[in-house]
Amino acid sequence: MDVESVAVELYECVPSEFTAARDEYAARARKAGDRQLAAAIAALRKPTVAAWTAGLLARRRPEEAHSLIQLGEALRAAHRTLDAGQLRRLSHDQHVVIGELARTARTLAAEAGQTVSEPVLHEVEQILHAVLADADVAEQWMGGRLVKAPDAVSGFTGLEPEPGAAPPPAKQPVGPAGSRSEKTPPSEPEPAPDADAAAGRARRERVEAARTVLAEAQGEAERVEEEHAAAQELADRAGAAVEEAEEDVRAARERLEAARAARADAATAVRDAGRAAAQARRQAQTAARQVERLTGSEG
Repeated sequence: MDVESVAVELYECVPSEFTAARDEYAARARKAGDRQLAAAIAALRKPTVAAWTAGLLARRRPEEAHSLIQLGEALRAAHRTLDAGQLRRLSHDQHVVIGELARTARTLAAEAGQTVSEPVLHEVEQILHAVLADADVAEQWMGGRLVKAPDAVSGFTGLEPEPGAAPPPAKQPVGPAGSRSEKTPPSEPEPAPDADAAAGRARRERVEAARTVLAEAQGEAERVEEEHAAAQELADRAGAAVEEAEEDVRAARERLEAARAARADAATAVRDAGRAAAQARRQAQTAARQVERLTGSEG
């Protein structure tokens, strides 16, 4: 038994069974004398229902998960190159793909016995958006180790356009015979002011087009973030209620064990008292017979 194999089994469990299964594995490791392994297992965090549901796609639909990873790589590449047309097409594709994958994840969760509510489904979509936007999140998701939804993302922040994304400078004007203009020596070429302005306008147009796509994605991300906040509040309340209930269950189990021990002690005392009473009755009967015999002999 090692922490990796244990983690694989634990993150397959529905969230409601995670804590009990983790504690059992940790107890087995401690009993075997491996305190380091027990500590590593105990440190494994219970996933939220949304994180676990999203993880089902990576574990049970690896081909579809890989396609999502490829879409994310294409989106990040288009963002870096400021390819407005590609960004528009891929932005549309991501909404379609994420919706389909979230519904697939919900079905997989239901087959495993876990109900996924609408707020949780929206949180699953947020996780998949984060997978597209952040390569680190994508790696954690593919490894099946996400335990909660990452912070909501807006676009692809942190990805700067590549230097090659800017349009190339205009070519140097040439004379009628194909030679360079005499006004600009070949050794020190200077782009014409009009060419600079055209290049600047072209770059600004591409940037504005990319920003338009980004603004649309940010609007969608804000909607998802608001829904996530509401879902997170609901999840926090539910989590607090679960922890309180689990504490009540533990306390009740302790009281039950104490009551069972007291009952066993009382039953032992009753048996001992019964035996003592029977012995006392026999001794009293023997004494009575002796008294009767002595009394009769005197008469």
